[in-house]
Amino acid sequence: MESLELFDVPAQKPRQRLGPAAMVLRGFALPYVREVVPAIEVINAISPFRHMVTPGGFTMSVALTNCGALGWMTDRRGYRYTSIDPGTGEPWPLMPEVFAHLATKAAAAAGFDDFEPDACLINRYLPGSRLSLHQDKNEQDYDAPVVSVSLGMRATFLFGGHVRTDPTVKVPLEHGDVVVWGGADRLRYHGVMPLKDEPHALLGSQRINFTFRKAG
Repeated sequence: MESLELFDVPAQKPRQRLGPAAMVLRGFALPYVREVVPAIEVINAISPFRHMVTPGGFTMSVALTNCGALGWMTDRRGYRYTSIDPGTGEPWPLMPEVFAHLATKAAAAAGFDDFEPDACLINRYLPGSRLSLHQDKNEQDYDAPVVSVSLGMRATFLFGGHVRTDPTVKVPLEHGDVVVWGGADRLRYHGVMPLKDEPHALLGSQRINFTFRKAG
């Protein structure tokens, strides 16, 4: 059994504003960790993490899987959402209730009420993994926010502007932090710097990030 310190929840959850409609909720996901981590293992058993290929032919350094009615994917034909996992030929695993609950609560805490995600992209970062600057724009509903949860090793999140060349803000993210952005900030470029090998007490040398969206 893991020591209780791994699940300690801060008495207060400080918030850091990144834009008019973008916010970091520090430690917000910590109360959910006991249920979320086993749920990720179940999802991985049904639809395993894999390194997908971009339309340009590059293999992503981040491994990914999905849960929910829709799952994000990429291959040489482009970026898109599908209801079927191309690796198994079966629907993506159902989104666990604890996932949806965490997403809606975090969205509401950031000012977005009634968020009902239908897609959850789960990324697994190992030391050296990174995510280049990009916009989340494959969704049909830009009115809904993006809710991004960090677990495991710390990461440096890059939050930029509406043009790729705009300056970025470096935002340290720790285990349990949640970033929410929508509204005027919904299409801002963002990414993750290469991860350093600084093992986390619970998840070791990996970072698990799951991002909720209203895709359909």
